[in-house]
Amino acid sequence: MRVEFTVNGSAESVEVEPRVTLADALREELGLTGTHLGCEHGVCGACTVLVDEQPVRSCLMLAVQARNASLQTIEGLERENGSLHPLQQAFSDCHGLQCGFCTPGMVMTAVHLLATNPDPTRDEIRAEMSANICRCTGYNSIVDSVEQAATARGALARDD
Repeated sequence: MRVEFTVNGSAESVEVEPRVTLADALREELGLTGTHLGCEHGVCGACTVLVDEQPVRSCLMLAVQARNASLQTIEGLERENGSLHPLQQAFSDCHGLQCGFCTPGMVMTAVHLLATNPDPTRDEIRAEMSANICRCTGYNSIVDSVEQAATARGALARDD
């Protein structure tokens, strides 16, 4: 089946069997390997991408279900000048990446959080991020990272 969608701002079209997951289509058909596959049961969150601005476990969604949707993956956060997205920078600054396997899903979950709640409390960050598993137990650093990005973002907004 031919599936068309927008990925990171670019129109894309892939030919997939109906049983192919969105994660596999992104990784195998489009070469967007930043979307990681962990449990492949929707539990760990490593495969989280944004579909029409909502976080989705791409291992549970079929590619055909994303037809005509707007998708954002970790690769779509790169700035035009090649610099890191503020969340990526915060994860680096606060050591929120640990081994890095869960990081793309964590960052995409945090992108959604800050889009819907630009000034979250630490408890709100913990609640949102609890949907993703970090096996390196870097949760405090992850919360610190999201908090730093929210604070930096708020400072930028006040400077405008």
